[in-house]
Amino acid sequence: MLDINKILAQELNINSQSIKNALDLLNGGATIPFVARYRKEYTNSLDETQLRNIWDRFTYLQELEERKKVILKAINDAGKLTDELQEKIDLCLQKTELEDLYLPYKPKRRTRATIAKEKGLESLAEFIKSLNNPQAKSTSIEQEAVKYIAEEKGVKNIEEAIQGASDILAESVAEKAELRSYIREYFLKSGCFSSKIKDDYPEGTTKFEMYRNFRVNVKDIAPHNMLALLRGESEGVLNLELDFDRDFVLSYLADSEIKTRVKEVRYFYQEMLKDALNRLMKNSLINEVRGQKKAEADIESIKTFETNLKELLLSPPAGMKPTLGIDPGFRTGCKVAVLDETGKFLKYQAIFPHKSAAEKQQATTTIKQLIQKYKIELIAIGNGTAGRETDEFMTEVISTLDKKPIKVIVNESGASIYSASKVAIEEFPDLDITVRGAISIGRRLQDPLAELVKIDPKSIGVGQYQHDVDQKLLKKKLDETVESCVNYVGVDLNTASKELLIFVSGMSSTVAKNLVKYRNENGAFKNRQEILKVSKLGGKTFELCAGFLRIRSGENPLDNTAVHPESYSVVENIAQDLAVSINQINQISNRVKSLDLKKYVTDKIGEPTLKDIINELEKPGRDPRAEFKYATFREGIKEIKDLEVGMELEGIVTNVANFGAFVDVGVHQDGLVHISQLADYFVKDPKQVVKVGQVVKVRVLEINEKLKRIGLSMRK
Repeated sequence: MLDINKILAQELNINSQSIKNALDLLNGGATIPFVARYRKEYTNSLDETQLRNIWDRFTYLQELEERKKVILKAINDAGKLTDELQEKIDLCLQKTELEDLYLPYKPKRRTRATIAKEKGLESLAEFIKSLNNPQAKSTSIEQEAVKYIAEEKGVKNIEEAIQGASDILAESVAEKAELRSYIREYFLKSGCFSSKIKDDYPEGTTKFEMYRNFRVNVKDIAPHNMLALLRGESEGVLNLELDFDRDFVLSYLADSEIKTRVKEVRYFYQEMLKDALNRLMKNSLINEVRGQKKAEADIESIKTFETNLKELLLSPPAGMKPTLGIDPGFRTGCKVAVLDETGKFLKYQAIFPHKSAAEKQQATTTIKQLIQKYKIELIAIGNGTAGRETDEFMTEVISTLDKKPIKVIVNESGASIYSASKVAIEEFPDLDITVRGAISIGRRLQDPLAELVKIDPKSIGVGQYQHDVDQKLLKKKLDETVESCVNYVGVDLNTASKELLIFVSGMSSTVAKNLVKYRNENGAFKNRQEILKVSKLGGKTFELCAGFLRIRSGENPLDNTAVHPESYSVVENIAQDLAVSINQINQISNRVKSLDLKKYVTDKIGEPTLKDIINELEKPGRDPRAEFKYATFREGIKEIKDLEVGMELEGIVTNVANFGAFVDVGVHQDGLVHISQLADYFVKDPKQVVKVGQVVKVRVLEINEKLKRIGLSMRK
């Protein structure tokens, strides 16, 4: 049995006691955001990333231990378990290694080896095997094989007998864990992936053109290249091979397996080993290597997706202010939704500014009336069809106003998915899909996080080969990202939707639904303790979620901070020592330096938590997200045809991939800043230079209207 804590401590370079305490908390039902924020004393301040690494590896090793039990029982039941084999299995740390050890004992379909054994040829195989030693003398294999000719068993001649014995020995060799491990590693370190586009696809007719005659070392292949090759193969465009030095591998097998000097036996073994490699080992090991590289590419691609999603969810909010959300359109007009300062939908209006002059004038009048009546401070315009034209129209309208609202073009990726979703239908059952879209666009500007959690992350448009990667792992990691972001920012208890509350630490779907129902029936929550009246929200859930919920203008100012209710008494003691009222908590941080924090340490609350509390009291109710900024697209640039090489533009990063970043410059088609054009220095990882939502200045390098491709540069 493995000492999992010890292994985790060694692999992750983390104190074993911290790991034990973290696992005790997590196994006890605590969430990672809760442990990272409110149990620093127990884990020596491990952050969320470290805690997730511990939990992921712990889960893997637990699954490994369970698999070991199954395998050991199967081998033992077959009467083939030895002390040496048990020790090897007990010490395994990887699933691949474990399955290699189990392979010789694994129940299998009828193979050429099992058929040969049914024909009684196992004794002949053992005889030949006995000749494979340095002391063996010349003995004729054929003479021995004569004894095994038996028509009734299907062995008609010497050749069939020898072939059957070879099949048995080949399978035995192909199932040796140490041989498979060596060859697998050789493929990984010295193999090459090569691809060719099939003859059915002439040059320039496929998106996989760069892989027409492509070759790269297995160890060097970039994640996006691996996923692209596999997609090209699955779509029937590419032939993908893993090339290796066959003679080197056969030489390794011969050195490992051939011990005799007898020429006849050596020849037999050489032919048998060729068969073992070509028929039994090569394809399965190549598939394992492809699977391993695919898994590695999946992980890297998902990491990129996680980073992009995090940046998008944590995009600076424009603020909860009266807003117009506009879903642009030409023929069907623009759908305009009015939202108040809480995001509540107030009114819908359709305008047609892109048709006749009369309709444009009517649209102008309508927009002015809405802005004045509802005291609009923000205007959110979707960046889809007619987005730039609507933006220019709104610029004209706003220019005639004394008090000008802030106008922003908003990325509407996924808005149509949301509009037709069950969530949107439940929220606005009587509204048209396009109106729901306008509401979503407006809310995205007010608070991106609160709105985007309603949409499946895969529909937001910040992924890389997202449909090709492990979907179960992708969902797990994206859900973790959303959970992390929601709890990092905190949630307004009196305005949060059920979809947002679900991601709060410790909150189940049922409890989130009950909480919203209670709020609708009883009005706004006045303090955090009141949520204990919500059905099925007990003490444990309260402990896990309370610190992440905010109540603005509530009875206790601490309820609008990240200070956990379990620590309120400490803050009250500090305030009392400083002769400051709790209602003046922002004054505490200015004077707390005169205090010895150690005085307030308790069994549960140590100095790390006390420091967090003081930091929180400096700016109670602050939003940890960055200051709101927005891009200004260049006037007159609405289509690709309006671009010119050398033109300098402002844009917003919409997606970051391993090979570069995509930037919206206002022409309905994102341009690509290749990794080589991101900076005036070598860039290894684009995520270190740019992030989703960042406003950047770019220069047009290349324009291909036919393929709708725009090459951009951020180099000076």
